[in-house]
Amino acid sequence: MWLRTSCEITFDVSIDTPFILMLRPRSGANQWVARESYTLTPTVPVFEFTDYYGNLCQRLIAPPGEFAVRTSAHIHTHEHIDVCPGAPFTEVQHLPDSVLTYLTPTRYCESDRFIELAQDIVADAIPGYDQVAMLHRWLRENIRFNPDSPHFQLSAVETNLAGEGVCRELAHLGIALCRALCIPARMVVGYLYGLQPMDFHAWFEAYVDGRWYTFDPTQAEPCGGRVIVAYGHDAADVAIFTQFGPALYPTHMAANVERLPGPPE
Repeated sequence: MWLRTSCEITFDVSIDTPFILMLRPRSGANQWVARESYTLTPTVPVFEFTDYYGNLCQRLIAPPGEFAVRTSAHIHTHEHIDVCPGAPFTEVQHLPDSVLTYLTPTRYCESDRFIELAQDIVADAIPGYDQVAMLHRWLRENIRFNPDSPHFQLSAVETNLAGEGVCRELAHLGIALCRALCIPARMVVGYLYGLQPMDFHAWFEAYVDGRWYTFDPTQAEPCGGRVIVAYGHDAADVAIFTQFGPALYPTHMAANVERLPGPPE
């Protein structure tokens, strides 16, 4: 399916402020970026680099005054995501070196705190995909997806205690539970077609039987229409913007996804 994604973020900047932005999706096995625009107002020099996870990052210094970032992209992505009940667990000794890093506890995903809970949830499930599917169902039934949650930047432990959270928090808890079972898991940030309410979105992927599978506790059924912007261990790695200096929050932020009838001309 063809999608057009767009976002607009505006800041009221008081002093010269260094930023790292992470707003450009890149082409890969799961998506193809056919057209893209990226506008800064006012125009400032931008330096782009690729981080440890392969994400496209933009460095700049925003001057005092109103500073706006606007992006859009025409992207071909999958209409459906793969599901594979019964796919076997990949033993740790057979994991690729690049995947091992997604087994360890991180700032927002304290997987070492969830070993007993994760084992209780999966019970007698076949090790591998079925275990992750059972964790996903448990999240759906026990942790409320609340886009208006008053909680902010919760870790997996805090999300479990609160019993609710935004998409980022549900992803954190899903990742921590997977890692507690020695199943590599990583966070994904991007866009989801049809998301209500529309916003930037987060979900997680689990590594089973030699590949990554998508899981999204905010959605009742597996669904495609996803545009990936960034991967990471947890939210600390996939912030769409990071500013340095005095605290600074957007005065306006909007994201949108629309389906296109075909590729751009």
